[in-house]
Amino acid sequence: MSDESGHRPRVAVTTLGCKVNQYDSEALLGAFTQAGYDVVHSHEDADVYVINTCVVTGRAAAKSRQLVHRVARDHPGAVVAVAGCYPQTERAEVLDIPGVDVVIGTRDRDHLVELVEQARESHLAAHLAAPMTGLRLTPPGSDGEARPWSYEELPIAEFHGRTRATVKIQEGCEQFCSYCVIPYARGPVRSRRPEDVVAEVRRLAAAGFKEVVLTGIHLGAYGRDLGAHDSDLGHVDLAAVVGRLAGLPGLARVRLSSIEPMEITPALVDLMVGGVLCRHLHVPLQSGSARTLAAMNRHYTPDDYRRVVDAARARVPGLAVSTDIMVGFPGETEADFEDSLAFARSMGFSRLHVFKYSRRRGTPAATMPGQVPAVAKAARSVRLITLGEEMGLAFVRGQLGMAAEVLVEGEAERGGLEGLTDNYIRVLLDGPPEWQNELVPVTLEAATAPGEASGRAKNISEV
Repeated sequence: MSDESGHRPRVAVTTLGCKVNQYDSEALLGAFTQAGYDVVHSHEDADVYVINTCVVTGRAAAKSRQLVHRVARDHPGAVVAVAGCYPQTERAEVLDIPGVDVVIGTRDRDHLVELVEQARESHLAAHLAAPMTGLRLTPPGSDGEARPWSYEELPIAEFHGRTRATVKIQEGCEQFCSYCVIPYARGPVRSRRPEDVVAEVRRLAAAGFKEVVLTGIHLGAYGRDLGAHDSDLGHVDLAAVVGRLAGLPGLARVRLSSIEPMEITPALVDLMVGGVLCRHLHVPLQSGSARTLAAMNRHYTPDDYRRVVDAARARVPGLAVSTDIMVGFPGETEADFEDSLAFARSMGFSRLHVFKYSRRRGTPAATMPGQVPAVAKAARSVRLITLGEEMGLAFVRGQLGMAAEVLVEGEAERGGLEGLTDNYIRVLLDGPPEWQNELVPVTLEAATAPGEASGRAKNISEV
């Protein structure tokens, strides 16, 4: 595709938020590439700028809004398209931003290139003389009427500049945690058909990716809407689809992005024991206080969480368990926070992601009494972050002297090479550039930082 001057249109995609958004952006880039576009970085001149947005926290929503305003202001001759959770939840607000030409949410992304082309034609007809102020293209049937949700197949063929590929297999969430806007932005649980998952992973493995990361909005709910869809699998769930990926030519690792505690099944643990699934589970905790968990509408207690994690650790040596913890949820007292801090310390997490509660309009927590002052949230956050760094360093030290395989990502900023073990330790090692995207056996020698170690390669001649 090119205009009358022979110019191939250029597209830049900016992604905010989670791995699901990252996957969606890669799929959109593929669609634009197939339509004849050249992909450029967001700081370069482009004919089309796509912003894939996030609203999981108030800060994320504000960042999305500010970025849309800035791009629309700085590139008046380009088509500006806004996608993702922000326009899904705040459609009218996005439509009010001057210079935005295309608005699309968390579905109907298969219409995006078509809508962008319509907007480009309107721009070109006006000889790019002024920002588009009256044009607001949206996909068919997106004007508010009720429509059924379905899984939107957005396959990808490559990931730009990466050694591991993220594969989205699930959409939507029906948990309705009292602080979370995502069920409203992403809709109900929808699962990708197992045969489509296998086909995409097979393509990625053939393209040279040795590791895939399975992701979804509520990954552990995979298959609930499918029933006995696949006759080869019978009951379809997360463990079944992971098992289907085992043995695909060229694929060495399967990793899960995140999973709820009560969805860590014996079948998933079996796959880690068997070496099919990476020895790393990211298991959101959110709070170590039973009282706070109940107010959050989380469907487990701290004791439930501990039982599940302890059972997995007992069967999987070297298992890394990372987590998310929120501070400052409405009504969280100092005693509740101390319970949360003590519980986290007792769990010995390998990594700890801490975030401060953010009011999200339309969620039950937004109107709950006992909103915690910002200064208290900041102080609690610092204490948990410090604990997380201590636990991350302790986890790495506990692995020193162990043999591991590192999937080399490339050159490290501090010199040498770097990559990840299957249990999510970032390893620095010396070796030739040819080791990139290779699995290199190492011995872990020293802890260099929380979650990081130096490693000495061994059996180099076999790599």
